[in-house]
Amino acid sequence: MGRYVARRLLQMIPVFIGTTLLIFLMVYALPGDPVRGLFGDKGGSEATIAALRREYGFDQPILVQYFNYMKDMVLHADFGTQVASGRPVTEILGEAFPVTVRLAAIAFTIEVVLGIGLGVIAGMKAGKLADTLILLLTLLLISVPVFVLGFIFKTVFAFQLNWLSPNVNDSTNFGELLMPAIVLAALSLAYVGRLTRTSVAENLRADYIRTAVAKGLPKRRVVGVHLMRNSLIPVVTFLGTDIGALMGGAVVTEGVFNIQGVGGTIFESIQRREGTTLVGLVTILVLIYLAASLIVDLLYAVLDPRIRYA
Repeated sequence: MGRYVARRLLQMIPVFIGTTLLIFLMVYALPGDPVRGLFGDKGGSEATIAALRREYGFDQPILVQYFNYMKDMVLHADFGTQVASGRPVTEILGEAFPVTVRLAAIAFTIEVVLGIGLGVIAGMKAGKLADTLILLLTLLLISVPVFVLGFIFKTVFAFQLNWLSPNVNDSTNFGELLMPAIVLAALSLAYVGRLTRTSVAENLRADYIRTAVAKGLPKRRVVGVHLMRNSLIPVVTFLGTDIGALMGGAVVTEGVFNIQGVGGTIFESIQRREGTTLVGLVTILVLIYLAASLIVDLLYAVLDPRIRYA
């Protein structure tokens, strides 16, 4: 197992370099100049603009900028400086990420508990009324765009029923984060539910389940141990990739509920052509994706004893 983890970590290095280089090239291909944007419509003198471009390294070739960015990030954990404010990007990341991590953690918990729970019920009752209702519910969640669902939740639960606050004023308040977390988790919850339902219904007809039942094992053990461990393998794969998706996909949700997290920072960075900030944020998301994929691979061996890594 140790050799496998070491090999996977080494394989992540070229993947990380390739993805960050691609992101870097795409971000800096965006139209507009963040330095000229500092001066607005009035504009600034060419000498001042040239001096600022030289200060931030924008006068160098794109590959040289990327090399300097990677060197500073690896050696000094330095993600650069935001042009508009002059603040270190690490400081901006330190403010934005904890907010989105809390939101994503609540959304992920909702997704896992409700998604798997509804999927198991639907799979065990395949073809019956409960299965049909759950499939219709998940289809509805998949069909409704996130921003529409967010405004529906705000209208019903905040403005009409007055149960929850329409906007998040305190990002450490669990109650205020609950509604946006449900909206953020809705789409993934639907996919988890349908995936779990399909896997459970398929494994119920497998030979090992019939053997377990024939041996007289209690239904709780048949379902909880034999059925669930095999049925959750495709679900765990989806959940692993969805961790990063929840972090990056919070742009719309954070905008609807006025949450100052990663999503809002990414949106502002795109508007202001703040390539340095945007690259730093996306680099962290790439690291989260890589770590999640490794954890998912290791969980396979836990769920299925037949899987062994050399």
